[in-house]
This record gives sequence, C-alpha cells and structure tokens, in this order.
Amino acid sequence: MPRIAFIGAGSLGFTRGLVRDLLTFPLLENSTIVLMDVDEERLDFARRAVMTIVDRGGYPAKVEATLDRKQALKGADAVLCTILAGGVQVWRHDIEIPKKYGIDTNIGDTRSVSGIFRALRTIPVMVDICKDIERYCPNALLLNYTNPMAMLCRAMQRASHVQVSGLCHSVQGTAGMLAAWIKTPMDRITYVCAGINHQAWYVEFKKDGKDAYPLIRKAIEKDPKIYNAEQVRNEMFLHLDYYVTESSGHNSEYNWWFRKRPDLIKKYCTKGTNWNPGHYGYILQEYLKVEKSWKKDIAQWFKEGAPFDLARGHEYAASIINAYMGGDPYLFHGNVANTKLITNLPDNCCVEVPVLANKRGLNPIHVGALPPQLAALNNISVAVEEMAVEAALTGDPRMVFHAVAYDPLCAAVLSLAEIKKMTQEMLRKNKPHLPQFKSIDI
Repeated sequence: MPRIAFIGAGSLGFTRGLVRDLLTFPLLENSTIVLMDVDEERLDFARRAVMTIVDRGGYPAKVEATLDRKQALKGADAVLCTILAGGVQVWRHDIEIPKKYGIDTNIGDTRSVSGIFRALRTIPVMVDICKDIERYCPNALLLNYTNPMAMLCRAMQRASHVQVSGLCHSVQGTAGMLAAWIKTPMDRITYVCAGINHQAWYVEFKKDGKDAYPLIRKAIEKDPKIYNAEQVRNEMFLHLDYYVTESSGHNSEYNWWFRKRPDLIKKYCTKGTNWNPGHYGYILQEYLKVEKSWKKDIAQWFKEGAPFDLARGHEYAASIINAYMGGDPYLFHGNVANTKLITNLPDNCCVEVPVLANKRGLNPIHVGALPPQLAALNNISVAVEEMAVEAALTGDPRMVFHAVAYDPLCAAVLSLAEIKKMTQEMLRKNKPHLPQFKSIDI
C-alpha cells in the first residue's frame, strides 16, 4: 500500500484535486493518504473532503490526519507540499508596502520584492521538511506546489539530498491555449519547453511536425480577441520570438517593460489578461475574499448530491507518483537543479525542463542552450533568486537588499536608496517570521 503524505493539506483545492487524481490509478487506489496541517480546523475539513472522495469513488484507500509532521512523514513513499508560510494577512504586506514606494504588484507570490520576501519566510520551513524526510522517509519523492517555486526548490536542492521537484501547471496549460488559438487538437502538437519556472520558453512548438509559430503569430496579429487575451505575453512573443509560460499577470512583474509607468499598466495590464486581471493586488484581493468564504464554500461541496467530477485532472503529481511506484513512465516538466541541462544558465540553479519519472525517480532531460534573448532574461531572474536563497539560508539582511536591488521591476521604478529603505521596512514588518535573521539591519 503506497503511503502518500500531504504537508499543508488545509490547501483544500489542491488537496481535493490531487487526491482525486491519485486514486484514479489502480496502483494507488489502495493508498494510505496522510493529511497534515498546522491549522486544526482546516485539517478536519481536509480529512472530511478526502473521505468524501474515497466514499464517492468506492476506493479501498485509507485516510489519516495529524498535526504532527514527523508522524505524517514516517514511511511515506511520496510527499506533496502545498504550504503557505505566514498566511494571507502576512503576505499582504509583501504587496502593500512596495505599493507605497511605487511598485505596482499584480500577484506577488513568485518574483520581484514580494516573491523574495515570501521565499525568506518559507525556505526555512521547506528545509526543515526536507530534513524530516531525510530522517523518516529518505527514499520518498517530494513534489512541491508552493510558490515561489524556483527559490524554494533551489534552497531545498542546495540544502538537502531529498529527491525533489517543483510542479506547475503553466507548461501544459499554455500549450493547450496556443493549440486552441491555431484550432489544433493537442494530439497533433509537440513541443520542447525549457527555462525557469513561470518564465520557461517553448523553444519548439510544432503542429504535425512543422513549426507552428507562424500560425501563432498570425492568430495574435489578426484576431484582437486573441491578442487581448494575453497582452503581456503576446507582446513578449511578438518581440522576443518565443512564447513564455504562465499568465500575463505573472509575467508583467518579471521584467522592466509593463508595470513601471501608469500609462503602461493601463495599456497592457488592466484588461483582457485572461484569468489574471492585471490591476494592483488582484490575487491578494481574491485570497482575502476566500478567507471569508471558504467555510461556506466547502460546506456546499459536502452537501449530498453536490457535483464533483472523479475523473483525473491535468496536474502532474499523480502520474509522477504512479510512475515511481512502478506504473507507466511519465514525461513532465519539473523544477530541478541545472546539471548542464540548459547550458547558458548557471550550474545548479533551479531550471524547468522535461523530466522523465520512473521507478528510478526523477530523470531530467538535457535541452542545451536557450536563444540568447531568452537566456538573458532568465539569467537576471536567476541572479536575484540565487541572492535571495543565500539570504534565506544564511540570515544575511544585506543580501536581501542586494536581491531586491537587482529585481527588474524594482530597478525600473526606484533608486538604490529607495530600494534600501523599502527593503528595511519590509524586513521590520516580517521580523517575527524570519527566525534565521539575527539582525534585520541592512
């Protein structure tokens, strides 16, 4: 019986979807699902939700719930991590403080100053989880869904020998979107995608074995609805020649081009950006609404007869675990250490590349060099991430400032002195959540 542990099981959307997917595999249907969270109320809701899935599907799975992380990890074959360190009421300061200084943030969980501070709070927790895995289930796969993905995975890969990869739905999601734009079913599409999380690139995108980029360019240029659906990413594609993963809302924060002036924000970032309206603090406001409504929402889901599709979804995790437990090998895109996989990005930085999962575990695939204009943008983000990880692991506040200083969005808007002042204010606000820092003075 496979034993699969969920750390941060109170992330109910992830937990429900991932458990649903896991139990669709015959190899995994009799798993012991172990749920762990630090919030007792959310944990109980998660336990009840998973039991509902087991009952509705008639699965022979067992469900355990615990507040003790070590107990959850004992003997696990795979670990799924969906934690949020500090909670939404802490995360909001990552967005609201920079706004005072002129940094307009849309999402704020992955890069720029907000992503850096989320990493500072979360990395110590993730490293502790890895140390517990080394002790209690050293052969387990760790699959991470928590952001900021690249910085967290880089820290874990640097501080631990646990076999870990970060998973994101943006690669398969964007591929499906592009295929729909050129009116082609996915079984006729092939692609190679590589780079860093949320900023990986389709270095090949083919329809029936032929380059499909001319078709994509034509669709974007000819159809205003398609152009307006992803204004930021479409502008990047039209000028950089390759399409990037993850939404326009995210990518507008990762460079200098779209959020440094109010007129640019209005032009590119406030309408028609698909599921991420680009206005300031959009996702934070959505999370704050969920904080007020989640109990009511889950109560509706529990009602007898309420619809819930038990069919497998499109996340990678269940297929990876199935492959590791002896099922069919599975090719996915994961966040792994750069062991010469992308030759013009730094060694050992966290990259997102094709990975083959099988009984051996995770087997990353060599891609080679990215086109130089793509590698240039990735290298800037990697440099910031490397400094942020160093700061988080060593407790060096000066390194936090240097990481923020080289962030493209901050540098486009603020002087060094202004960045230093903002970083100091954010360090003071986050002090209770940064135990690794003996001093927070820059």
